[in-house]
Amino acid sequence: MRGPGDGARNRRKYSDKGMEMFDKILIANRGEIACRVIKSARKMGIRTVAVYSDADRNALHVAMADEAVHIGPAQANQSYIVIDKIMDAIRQTGAQAVHPGYGFLSENPKFAEALDAAGVAFIGPPKGAIEAMGDKITSKKLASEAGVSTVPGYMGLIEDAEEAVKISAEIGYPVMIKASAGGGGKGMRIAWDDEEAREGFQSSKNEAASSFGDDRIFIEKFVTQPRHIEIQVLADKHGNCIYLGERECSIQRRNQKVIEEAPSPFLDPETRKKMGEQAVALAKAVDYASAGTVEFIMDGDKNFYFLEMNTRLQVEHPVTELITGIDLVEQMIRVADGETLSIAQDDVKLNGWAIESRLYAEDPYRNFLPSIGRLTRYRPPSEHAAGPLEDNGKWVDVADAAEAAPEQNTTTAVRNDTGVFEGGEISMYYDPMIAKLCTWGPTRADALEGMRNALDAFEVEGIGHNLPFLSAVMDHPRFTSGEITTGFIAEEYPDGFAGVELPEDALRRVAAACAAMNRVAEIRRARISGTLDNHERKVGDQWNVALQGQDFDMTVEADREGATIRFADGKTHRVSGDWTPGDQLARMNVDGAPLVLKVGKISGGFRIRSRGADLRVHVRTPRQAELARLMPEKEAPDTSKMLLCPMPGLVVKLHVGEGDEVQEGQALATVEAMKMENILRAERKAKVSKINAGEGDSLAVDDVIMEFE
Repeated sequence: MRGPGDGARNRRKYSDKGMEMFDKILIANRGEIACRVIKSARKMGIRTVAVYSDADRNALHVAMADEAVHIGPAQANQSYIVIDKIMDAIRQTGAQAVHPGYGFLSENPKFAEALDAAGVAFIGPPKGAIEAMGDKITSKKLASEAGVSTVPGYMGLIEDAEEAVKISAEIGYPVMIKASAGGGGKGMRIAWDDEEAREGFQSSKNEAASSFGDDRIFIEKFVTQPRHIEIQVLADKHGNCIYLGERECSIQRRNQKVIEEAPSPFLDPETRKKMGEQAVALAKAVDYASAGTVEFIMDGDKNFYFLEMNTRLQVEHPVTELITGIDLVEQMIRVADGETLSIAQDDVKLNGWAIESRLYAEDPYRNFLPSIGRLTRYRPPSEHAAGPLEDNGKWVDVADAAEAAPEQNTTTAVRNDTGVFEGGEISMYYDPMIAKLCTWGPTRADALEGMRNALDAFEVEGIGHNLPFLSAVMDHPRFTSGEITTGFIAEEYPDGFAGVELPEDALRRVAAACAAMNRVAEIRRARISGTLDNHERKVGDQWNVALQGQDFDMTVEADREGATIRFADGKTHRVSGDWTPGDQLARMNVDGAPLVLKVGKISGGFRIRSRGADLRVHVRTPRQAELARLMPEKEAPDTSKMLLCPMPGLVVKLHVGEGDEVQEGQALATVEAMKMENILRAERKAKVSKINAGEGDSLAVDDVIMEFE
């Protein structure tokens, strides 16, 4: 096996520009970001090496790469964040450069130092910039010294929970407790009082140690009614630095971004320029080179404050690529190879609008708790670039969407960055994000409508997931108006997500489509029945459709092009489509407008999911509907005297014992799943009668942790 030095001597020419380029790069990451990096490297003609843990042996990024090296057990702290194991994989494969993706080792200066010592290029910023900006405490101090407005807070090290409580009280509640080496929402808590500060400090410290191997914590003022807006910067090793516009990242849950868009619906050109120039100045102050992101918090008067700088590629980078036409991964590789930026600030143009929805393995009906298991069905919507046609008349590959000319677009774009496949396993060991669905349109309204349709067409079965919630947000008036803050989810869904109630007009469209689909199914059943009985059963035209607590009497008048659905009140809908029984996705057309439905079979009708609603639709004859109204409803079992495990996970701590009296809101148990600690609390005053689980136990969903009198 050749070593890295041999690879460096065997570089080849790239493209027709006569530039030398890496022959092989290793991606020190997993999942969708590893797949994303592989796509750009492949486009550049660069071979790739994947690394994988026991849990990822059959992962998509392993299959996509040219080579793959096993690096250890499933736990990240025994595989993906062990520097020696990554270095050994580099030596085995002769990779000349390493792309760290995000998370794991991406902002670890010791890793950059190890690569430099081995003569291997780091596709990221210099070690000094990582140390200066990657550490949240240091970056705050540097920003303040540079005259950048920062949020009030305590930047020193905090020894214990009691000191955290004292500092929090001095700053003034609410406060944000954050891991110094954190990112992606890990090791981050909001505290509104002393008790939450005490609990939040310990949980943040534990999560930080588990996820980053660094348990340092700092505290800052939590700005109410804020918007989270970040600036993408790109710099080379020759002193050139530009900004590529902003991303609006205000739709967050537990400080974890859920939906991002570019540009922000809130910014004006003057504020954008001011923020961009400030971000560039900060990057230049630390001799930054590579792609990076400067994050700001902004109030309603467009005052903005520096939060932190992420010295890596951001999860949400695709929306910037879609509105600028710049492949950020390719630029990172070129910068790491010593090239000068070929793009000046005046070359950066923001074209159209892009939105990203993060698909998480989280069950929104269980307060977004992690879900694991096998993807029994995984069918993303078809991808296509928004750009000119190639000579052969086909759309350009979605991997090239970032390079399409948006000003020539006549359609929206759909892009899905993913790291999973149908039949694959969603593991409890890693981040719950499994895909990033992006749409582009000439306007924000176009991108929104494209996202609505793409979400409706995204089929995921086998695990809990947040697709219904994402669809609900896309139709929420506050989101569509752009009047959002980081408190959007907490404010609009204070009791969690319980599904969507479709408005009357939308409900009628679904009912009409289901009536037409039922007719198709009835014709098939009649033909099958006819072959057995030697005569064909006639399909009637009078039907009752019941859904979402309402029912509609209607007449189905079919012809060769579709069906006219006439409701009892005289209103009609024209329905067409090519759905056949057994199809799990129905692309219908109602009154000339598309309607995409996910379809499941239930007794006497369909399970329909559309626009965030999950509906049991019963299609009955008038007599069947009359009898159905007399049937009693089944009551759910009483679990009010039990604490059930809401997701698969590990019991980290039991806070109470048998015989203890507990009060409403009191912590009962802490369960860890997907690197996040979840504190389960009492819903009411009670006495613990039995403990069924112990610390260290692995539990499944709905396992009984404890019982109450």
